[in-house]
Amino acid sequence: MEVVGIVLLCICLLMLLLSPTSLSGLFNAILNSVRPVVVDVFLTGVVGTAIIVSVIIGRLLERLGFTDALVRIFVPAMKLLGVNPAVIIPSVYNIFGDINAAGKISGPILKRAGATKDEQKLAVATMVQSQQSFSTFMLGLMALTFAGVNVFAVVLLAVFLPLVIVPLILSKTLYRDVKRVEIGHLPTFTPERDFMPTLFSAAREGVELLLLILIPAVALVFAVIGVLDYIGVWAPIETGLGKVMLLFNIHPETGVLSVLVSPTLAMGQLQSIAADLDPSLVVGSFVLASSGLPLSAVFGQVPVVWAESSDLSEREAMGAAVLGIVMRLGTAFLIAFFVTPLVV
Repeated sequence: MEVVGIVLLCICLLMLLLSPTSLSGLFNAILNSVRPVVVDVFLTGVVGTAIIVSVIIGRLLERLGFTDALVRIFVPAMKLLGVNPAVIIPSVYNIFGDINAAGKISGPILKRAGATKDEQKLAVATMVQSQQSFSTFMLGLMALTFAGVNVFAVVLLAVFLPLVIVPLILSKTLYRDVKRVEIGHLPTFTPERDFMPTLFSAAREGVELLLLILIPAVALVFAVIGVLDYIGVWAPIETGLGKVMLLFNIHPETGVLSVLVSPTLAMGQLQSIAADLDPSLVVGSFVLASSGLPLSAVFGQVPVVWAESSDLSEREAMGAAVLGIVMRLGTAFLIAFFVTPLVV
């Protein structure tokens, strides 16, 4: 690294000698890339407010027993598939978009329930079918409404049905070491604290999520984008990714945002333009965003959390997460292409 530092020092000195404005121009390009998103979208825009409000709503529903109700609905479905019922717990817990907590809480439950490694991989691949931020879901609902789409049908097919279809497909193909077991006492996820402390705690959690997790992550990604744009390589990369999104019937700009930056940001931008877009593109973007993306979560958060709390290594957890995201991309295409004409 000392050699790298010396090389960088020489490059910077040459730039100051030959082109003094280059370094300041690079810094200015980074600022111009980061500032509109951090300030105009998250701090003073609707997206930042939506994140805080959505966390409050999510925690209120959880306090009212919504998560426990979902667990008791989907556990019998896993029994019918011949899969350890604990497999569905991280996916259901992640319905409200807390992918880190889903792993930390569900990993030990899977181990206590005797889940095999294949079943734990199955749990990860199924978990990433749900959005990692409840604000993504709420903003996505707004986008679907503005596009004139039947929200009930899309949510049923895109959010709840994959929680059954994905375990069914993977347990018969790649992750076949599964077994039907009985869980004596299902864990409860309904907090016991009173409503008012729950709401105040949720509001604080929403602000922490916005300021300590989402804004730093978005600032980092857009800083890198600013550098790539300054040296002239970001435009072709963005164009190529946009073409791939179009092939899957996904709105190019918001699709790229979901993959690289933040599905919440993507849905925030989508809801502002949804009324003027092809409904199939809106549906495809919503389905893709309602997943474990962005890639920083797939390659970073999920492997680390699951390696600590389950029997899986980081590589095994990452492989299962990537497989789940690939399946989610296929789901987005199928629903956008075949279902949209029936629900508009």
